[in-house]
Amino acid sequence: MLRLGKLIFGLLIVQALAACGILAVGGVAGSAAVMSDRRSPGVQAIDVGIEFEAGNQLSKRFGDNAHINVTAFNQKVLLTGEVKDEKIKADAGSYVSSLKNARAVFNELVVGPNSEYSARANDAYLSSKIKTQMIFTNDLPSNSMNIIAEGTNVYLMGILTQSEAEEAKRIASHASGVKEVYAYFDIISDAEKTRLEKLGKAENTQPITNPKP
Repeated sequence: MLRLGKLIFGLLIVQALAACGILAVGGVAGSAAVMSDRRSPGVQAIDVGIEFEAGNQLSKRFGDNAHINVTAFNQKVLLTGEVKDEKIKADAGSYVSSLKNARAVFNELVVGPNSEYSARANDAYLSSKIKTQMIFTNDLPSNSMNIIAEGTNVYLMGILTQSEAEEAKRIASHASGVKEVYAYFDIISDAEKTRLEKLGKAENTQPITNPKP
């Protein structure tokens, strides 16, 4: 019980720090482009819609037989969590793949019992801790990434240059308690990075890259 309390307390602190880092962006013009989301507003809205629709439908379909997290970034969808059997895992992946706005689906669901609240609190704390470290890392666009922790694994999504991707993976892999890091980045060139910083937002979707642990 004491450990759970520490996790929740730590999570609240990390979230507060993250919020401070994000709010500070408005007053620091030089770092605004680095901290901004590289997706267009339209793509951000699509991602939110995918998460809402898929999350609700999967919950209705499988109920207590599954605990499925849906994360969408740049119209690429990651499924994490636990399912009762392989059929549910396959069905969940097929359903999300059928969504018209999902251009790629990565099914990382694990067959096994649903995780307990303490495990989920620990995952949330770990992902927030890594997020905070990235926020305060120079030249790393932390607000153009999603960081998902499941057990000892960390999954990264975002629009980054190769050097940014390597730095993000390095930070995540060195976090205490992390066994494997899987990256589902859309890799862009330095020239494209410069273009996006001038525009402030990405106008087009980026090429799909394979995850590399």
